Amino acid sequence: MNDDYHFYEPASGHGLPHDPFNAIIGPRPIGWISSRSADGILNLAPYSFFNAFNYVPPIIGFSSQGRKDTLNNIEATGEFVWNLATRPLAEAMNLSCAPAPAEVDEFVLAGLTPAPARVVKTPRVAESPVAFECRATQIIALQTVGGAATGNWLVLGEVVGVHIARHLLKEGIYDTAGARPILRGGGPADYFEITPEQLFRMRRPGYPLER
Repeated sequence: MNDDYHFYEPASGHGLPHDPFNAIIGPRPIGWISSRSADGILNLAPYSFFNAFNYVPPIIGFSSQGRKDTLNNIEATGEFVWNLATRPLAEAMNLSCAPAPAEVDEFVLAGLTPAPARVVKTPRVAESPVAFECRATQIIALQTVGGAATGNWLVLGEVVGVHIARHLLKEGIYDTAGARPILRGGGPADYFEITPEQLFRMRRPGYPLER
């Protein structure tokens, strides 16, 4: 029976052509994060380790694999904006992940428009149909089971402002597939798009309606 499974202990290596971890935990929402430095320089970068962590208040978070400009900016200003990455914006999102110096504005690099936020000072991506304005709540240095530093950080933020393009509200219900969000898969270049064909519905026992 054990021959039916490939087993490995991550600390000893996976023994495969490419680490399967990212492909197994996927596809994942993309944390397309805009931030501003203490000196006012804008930054825009996608993070593949991203998700929502709380309903009330709404809290989202992403993991910075290494110390990046986004992390430095949020530490300095205490705020950021999450922007929805969609299929029409995929190429621009990809351009924004280029390894550029801190003084480079990725909005300019990717040909995108910074739009003023309502609550925070960091701008959102005008071309994106959804944006969350956030104030940082926790920045956690990730550790191994033995307590050693990994050199990576989990950034959590409370959503204090939400922008939704009106065409995505169908009778007051947000149309997830209509936004054509893209998600990160495994391997060096795999992405997925959500379309109406993938939709199915299943009610949780005891929960007739979602909150």
